[in-house]
Amino acid sequence: MVLKVRRDSLHVLLWQRAVPPFAGLWALPGGPLGADERLGASVSRHLAAKVDLTDIAYLEQLETRSDPGRDPRGRVLATAYLALVSADVEPRIPGDTAWHRVQDLPPTAFDHGSITGSGRDRLRAKLSYTNIGFALAPATFTIAQLRDIYAASAGHPVSATNLQRILIRRGVIEATPAAAPPTSLGGRPATLYRFTARILVITNPFAAFRPPSPRPPQPGNSRATGSPPGTPGSPRHDEADGEGMDRQVR
Repeated sequence: MVLKVRRDSLHVLLWQRAVPPFAGLWALPGGPLGADERLGASVSRHLAAKVDLTDIAYLEQLETRSDPGRDPRGRVLATAYLALVSADVEPRIPGDTAWHRVQDLPPTAFDHGSITGSGRDRLRAKLSYTNIGFALAPATFTIAQLRDIYAASAGHPVSATNLQRILIRRGVIEATPAAAPPTSLGGRPATLYRFTARILVITNPFAAFRPPSPRPPQPGNSRATGSPPGTPGSPRHDEADGEGMDRQVR
């Protein structure tokens, strides 16, 4: 499955099946594994042949599906891969292929809607402890642009100030000497940033970019919640590391 941020939403690339089973429904691009072919090579071949996609910023194996009833033609095992395409890349795709918003999928073939959900969840999890944003962002970007990419991928608002502070402190992004072109609104041109690495790096084992959640009233101090101070999710933990996105949403 291929994911990309387009127009401030996370999209998945689907192609419309022309033959049974599920003729007319939308499916993830893929196909059978060749007799002498490795899985990774098969993925690249099918993406290039079926949807003319070769510019992939990141690729990883997602999961294997083995439900006996997933294909009405018989028992078929499927190994799904997650591929990411940068926001500034707009590959040419065939007429039977289109980008669809992950939160608004059309009717899908087989179990491809469920696989898409798994890929979305994998991406959202990795945003919190890796630099995987490098595969979604252009080579250089403003903090506002990066904030929009993270928000679209995570599915909830993200504070630009908090995002910048966390990623700079972890050494994930750095400022460049360049600035964005001036806008009609005037003001000082925004600094352009870039990712310090264009390969996947684990930056922190703790989830920092999590959905905002309501907090119950806190009588007295954090010990009243029943959570030991400093444990993940407790108020004192969030205040100590300053990375609780639920406290930093703007």
